[in-house]
Amino acid sequence: MTPKKNTQNPSDEHKNTKSKGKKVTEFRFDFNIKNIFIVLFSCFFIFYLLSSFTTALKKDTAEKPISTVMKDIKDGKVKDLEVADNKVTVNYKNNTKVITYKESTANLDTMLHNAGVDTTAVPIKVDDTQTSLGILALLSNLLPVLLMVAFLVFIFRQAKGAQESVFSFGQSRAKRFNKDLPKTTFKDVAGVDEAKKELEEVVDFLRHSEKYKKLGARTPKGVILVGPAGCGKTLLAKAVAGEANVPFFSIAGSEFMEMLVGIGAARVRDLFATAKKSAPAIIFIDEIDAIGRTRSTGVMPSHDEREQTLNQILVEMDGFNPNEQVIVVAATNRGDLLDSALLRPGRFDRRIIVDYPDVEGRKAIISIHAKNKPFDESVNWDRVAKRTVGFSGADLENMLNEAAIYTARQAHDKISMEDIEEAATKVKLGPEKKRLQSDYDKKLTAYHEAGHALVSHFQPHTDPVHRISIVSRGMALGYTLIPPAKDKLHETKTHLLERISVMMGGRAAEELIFNEVTTGAANDFDQATSVARAMVVEYGMSSLGPVNFGPTMDITEWGRSYWEQNNVSQEMLSKIDEEIKKILIEAYDQAVSILKTQRVLLDKVGTELIKKENLDQDEFEALVGVKTDNTPTE
Repeated sequence: MTPKKNTQNPSDEHKNTKSKGKKVTEFRFDFNIKNIFIVLFSCFFIFYLLSSFTTALKKDTAEKPISTVMKDIKDGKVKDLEVADNKVTVNYKNNTKVITYKESTANLDTMLHNAGVDTTAVPIKVDDTQTSLGILALLSNLLPVLLMVAFLVFIFRQAKGAQESVFSFGQSRAKRFNKDLPKTTFKDVAGVDEAKKELEEVVDFLRHSEKYKKLGARTPKGVILVGPAGCGKTLLAKAVAGEANVPFFSIAGSEFMEMLVGIGAARVRDLFATAKKSAPAIIFIDEIDAIGRTRSTGVMPSHDEREQTLNQILVEMDGFNPNEQVIVVAATNRGDLLDSALLRPGRFDRRIIVDYPDVEGRKAIISIHAKNKPFDESVNWDRVAKRTVGFSGADLENMLNEAAIYTARQAHDKISMEDIEEAATKVKLGPEKKRLQSDYDKKLTAYHEAGHALVSHFQPHTDPVHRISIVSRGMALGYTLIPPAKDKLHETKTHLLERISVMMGGRAAEELIFNEVTTGAANDFDQATSVARAMVVEYGMSSLGPVNFGPTMDITEWGRSYWEQNNVSQEMLSKIDEEIKKILIEAYDQAVSILKTQRVLLDKVGTELIKKENLDQDEFEALVGVKTDNTPTE
């Protein structure tokens, strides 16, 4: 990419830079009680400072009695006199100055004449201070009163505002999106094509309602988006706001709740009343499970504030009064907790599942977030999409952002495949931790991870090893990444058994190489036992037959839900434990058998890990060969 030449004159550029650096500030005074109070207080403070300064000046000048000054005038020592009210400033011929005071009602000429002083021998300057003294006296008397009045008015206005805010609690806190704001459109959303299509129909309903009414179709009352966190539910709502060109009100479920009783229901009424005035309109309620949970079903009456808010939403969406041209879009990741009355047709007519994107969806999401980022030619987007199985849209955006940050920290110009790999690992497992390990611990970790990798590599139905590392991340001292080669809708019994064998590969390698076992396999056992228990209890993949022995969720008479174990006899529980143990032991024996057969490769991979600390798929397959058989059984 060729950089664009700068054709601007350097001097002009300097001028532009200089002009850009200037900040033009505009002074504007608002005539409110607060500002007037500040101005009056400032004036009073300045007046106080001036008075203090004048008093200080007085103290700095020497004072003499009037009789002494008269004697000095007779002796010809005085150059002139300055009279200001009852204060007389005497300037001597030796450039000194003193102050004396006369009575305010006395006349200085009369006083000099009575003392036998020739008034024509000494110049007298008279300064009329009556006006300024009157103003100062007025200010000194008026300012405290004005300050007190302003303070009282300010207090009363604050109390009035607090009183008005009490009555404003019932007003909706929904934010109305303006057409002038930057828009998010359906082009900015990828990986959820089915959900986009459903919402595009909703937007089309609002834009061209006539063609649907001709066929007797009505506008959907509500659409609820259900799915895991980070899959794009809120982003879809933003896209609807950008595409609909109708008033769009956004609010969170928690914003309805308040400490005062009845406020939630009042806010619901106000929100729908405002939306009906602006119809056609869309209301978006994010995290609706905060107020939409299943109501109490017990004999005890419930007046919970949350339930009253939910009842009001039910009435507003489909009650006695018709609700035309107002569509409610809601989002939650706990759809199983919502009240059945809220989910019925006529309220939320459409239930849209927003799930994790498949490989094509991940490609589309990556292409959106990869804009305006420079990438190296080594980046293989197909491999990135396959490597990120289980990533949500938020995970993919975060991955590319972390890759850009990592590249900038390395002072590189373009993002490489290695940077993306590091970012993807960081998103899922956390940042690297350079822990100080002894040579024995390092070797133990290397053989443990090599055991996982080799057991996976030499079983026919497991996925290829993507990366092995003995660098600590999160709580793990090392890790072996084996992401699914493709998105799977079903799990077979054979694949689950091989997965358990892979989990046992770390402990099998420790016992084979060191003739010792460590605590490093605790998490492996936890995962393996969970899979084995699910096979026996839920999936019917054992000799006990196709029976579900798992827990079920019951609702008690008090409306509380909890998980309760099915009525299973103690004898059957013992058989379940035996079946789980049998699966785990057989998987462990399978892992030991593979590692004994591939002992040479185990040493080779372990030694290479100690040397390099990280092995990617190509480096691993260069040591052990390419995995070819990866097709599931029919």
